[in-house]
Amino acid sequence: MDILKVSSRSVPNAVAGAIAGVVREKGRVELQAVGAGAANQAIKAIAIARGYLKDEADLICIPSFDNVSINGEERTAMSFLVESR
Repeated sequence: MDILKVSSRSVPNAVAGAIAGVVREKGRVELQAVGAGAANQAIKAIAIARGYLKDEADLICIPSFDNVSINGEERTAMSFLVESR
């Protein structure tokens, strides 16, 4: 499964386009966000992607926590599984 990493500086419209493209091709995608700003951008992107795909599919989002290693340091990330229903 493809993983899109979202930062607080990610542009929600660009991330939404990536979400829509992967969902069209593979049916699901995972977003990873570390920090509140990144999680905010990810949620905005998911909402925008729902609009992009409204005539093709209904998106659902399943949030969870995940541990990731960044520069050798363990961090807690929000993980969002986005798939068409």
